[in-house]
Amino acid sequence: QVQVVESGGGLVQAGDSLRLSCAASGRTVSSYVMGWFRQAPGKEREFVASINWNGRDTYYADFVKGRFAISRDNSKNTVYLQMNSLKPDDTAVYYCAQRWYTSIAVHANDYDVWGQGTQVTVSS
Repeated sequence: QVQVVESGGGLVQAGDSLRLSCAASGRTVSSYVMGWFRQAPGKEREFVASINWNGRDTYYADFVKGRFAISRDNSKNTVYLQMNSLKPDDTAVYYCAQRWYTSIAVHANDYDVWGQGTQVTVSS
């Protein structure tokens, strides 16, 4: 059984950066796809970024391209989301998710294991 735990959220100002971490435990996830989603108050959960098992294939939502970067360190069973040039619209709870397949996916229903989320708040 896999568990994933997010960390690194917080309160920042517009233009600042944050790096979120997602640590997996219970079983290695190094062979599988990992993703980040977010959910703002009153809105549906939306895809942010995804990465394949070796980090060579990544995919981003249009609204974060050029600002966010997903990466992974399989030796640490950890995935990261580097967020730069943060905007107030980026305020949300950010969730890490793991998928028991090797192909990247953008729909929440395609992911099997979810963390509890970490709050990111960007003030103007």
